[in-house]
Amino acid sequence: MCLKTADSLRWHDEERSKDGKLRHLADGQAWKHFDSLYPDFALDSRNLRLGLSTNGFNPFRSMSISYSTWPVMMKVYNFLPWMCMKPEYSMLSLLIPEPRLPGNDIDIYLQLFIDKLNFLWQTGVETYDASRNQTFQMRAILLWTISDFLAYAMLSG
Repeated sequence: MCLKTADSLRWHDEERSKDGKLRHLADGQAWKHFDSLYPDFALDSRNLRLGLSTNGFNPFRSMSISYSTWPVMMKVYNFLPWMCMKPEYSMLSLLIPEPRLPGNDIDIYLQLFIDKLNFLWQTGVETYDASRNQTFQMRAILLWTISDFLAYAMLSG
């Protein structure tokens, strides 16, 4: 990864203000609780903490057509707060085109995606850190999902 990205991935651990105020997700209880449960993951601040978001829409803007598209987006929350939501740091992980809502069948589309996330959690991938001029085993965890109630119902089965 490039020098700027590598530095930004460690920001939440090395440069974030730790004054007890909630300024970043790393200040929240979920992040801290996860770090206490998995200290080996928390040791390397370059390990990714991800969020998943999905919501369907009708690409034709016509209510008379039932076709829907469901983008599945990933966000990296290690970055500075203003960087987390920038389009260049968003990943379109999956695009589900359906003539109707995917419903409970969404798990069929997500299966390969979940397998890849499991691999990133358990094994990780060897990654080059340009800011430290070294390689490391980068791991990732999906910490949050963000969706409306319809998508939440489909994602939770």
